[in-house]
Amino acid sequence: MPAPSLPPVDPAVNPQKLRRGLSRVLHATRYSWAGLQAGWNETAFRQECILALVLLPASFFIGQTWVECAVLAASVVAVMVVELLNTAVESVVDRVGPEWHSLSKRAKDIGSAAVLLTLLLCAAIWGAALWARFAPHLS
Repeated sequence: MPAPSLPPVDPAVNPQKLRRGLSRVLHATRYSWAGLQAGWNETAFRQECILALVLLPASFFIGQTWVECAVLAASVVAVMVVELLNTAVESVVDRVGPEWHSLSKRAKDIGSAAVLLTLLLCAAIWGAALWARFAPHLS
């Protein structure tokens, strides 16, 4: 059975869908850079980026194997990724309308909870790594 065909793409709506090859990659890179710049305007994302400037290099000192270094670094990057996704959700909710709505509140609260869980995971990973690295030397 043949796969269902997609509806035709209207280039006026989304010209990116018609791009191919290197042109598509370059345009996507520009959009991603614009997203990072938009994220930088959010205080929480800026704070997490500044913290990442300290924690990412520290992950190579704290981690005792390349896997530990990767997990430490990935946990920091995960916080930033989830923060950007939370910001995107909040932007879409704000775009829909400024009035209070229970579903808007729910969407924003769930995004915030995702950030909180990621921060707790990051803290737990770093706490365990710091304990494994320095606790044996304390006795």
